Amino acid sequence: MPETDEIARLVADVVDHGVRQVHVLAWRDLDDDDAGGSEVHADQFERRWAAAGLEILHRTSAAVRRPPTDRRHGYDVVRRGSRYSVFPRAALAEITGRMGPSDALIEIWNGVPWASPLWYRRRPRMTILHHVHGPMWDQIMPGPLADAGRFLEARLAPPWYRREAVVTPSDATRQELIGLGLRPEQVTAVDNGVDEFFTPASDQDATRSPVPLVVAAGRLAPVKRFPLLLEAAAAARRRVPDLRLRIVGDGPQRSELEAWVAGHAASDWVALPGHVTRPGLRDEYRRAWVVASASLAEGWGLTVTEGAACGVPAVASDIPGHRCSVQDGVTGVLAPPERLGDALADLLIDHRRRTALAANALARARTLTWDASALGVLHVFHRVVTTYARRP
Repeated sequence: MPETDEIARLVADVVDHGVRQVHVLAWRDLDDDDAGGSEVHADQFERRWAAAGLEILHRTSAAVRRPPTDRRHGYDVVRRGSRYSVFPRAALAEITGRMGPSDALIEIWNGVPWASPLWYRRRPRMTILHHVHGPMWDQIMPGPLADAGRFLEARLAPPWYRREAVVTPSDATRQELIGLGLRPEQVTAVDNGVDEFFTPASDQDATRSPVPLVVAAGRLAPVKRFPLLLEAAAAARRRVPDLRLRIVGDGPQRSELEAWVAGHAASDWVALPGHVTRPGLRDEYRRAWVVASASLAEGWGLTVTEGAACGVPAVASDIPGHRCSVQDGVTGVLAPPERLGDALADLLIDHRRRTALAANALARARTLTWDASALGVLHVFHRVVTTYARRP
């Protein structure tokens, strides 16, 4: 593959410039029960860089039922500390050298920054930021802490990163970061990939649900706004009476969603199957007429591109992260919250349009590979390393 060859070439040049051992700081691990798109992204570029010759240590918080140290896909994993204590513990371990030697650092900023520009000096470093949390703070923190989180993300931390190389998966998020004061030339948007495991069924017509089926997947957490999706689907049923909705996943909001289903006598058209295997998730997408997301904020919108790779168009909330994963009017439909129900109904009853969007979604998904994504991130890292080496 051309991308694999180019990854090998750039990694060799990075090593020639004195960088072989790279530490990556991440809030959560891929094996965490709450892992999402950010964790998948980290694993995908790390495994490819490791295969090309870099020695990577992935430092993150503890995960239930997982050992504190591990080796996965060619790189080392260290899991220590809680969701909050991981930040000072990891920084202190890096400063004191307890994490072992490193030639460069990559921090994945997920709401709370690691502040690496303040303490990781005299060596190359880079930041990956998937999305600006903004209104999400009210969903994940009580009032005063939400205000503190917003202040940290939007006011206090950006000046630390003004001169840093930052990678984000979305052009829309890139513009948000520039709006926070980061320099345009320092922020690069690199598309996420789609796992090649997600493909259309060999006989799509036979696999597709015989009745209009909307599938949504993700952690059952407030930021995903599944109650909004339930209301939108209920509104769409006024025009599409045989509509069915399946919300795949698990999480803290499950009891609230179950209460909604019971309170609306909706068990005959809403299903909450919980966590499913990867083959099971692929089957869910393949049966769907539409993949939906009502999220308040996303870095990319991985589930809608996974659905696209299975030949299914999307109806999603019009937010920055979705504007890159869904091309409005081409691979799916973006709508404000109050129009999600109409958007679902419009697409479900328009077979010709839905078929065209599905074909476009599949064609675009096939261009979104993890090899290309890992190479895009590596281009930025390579520039950081070679620029640093030229400094007096």
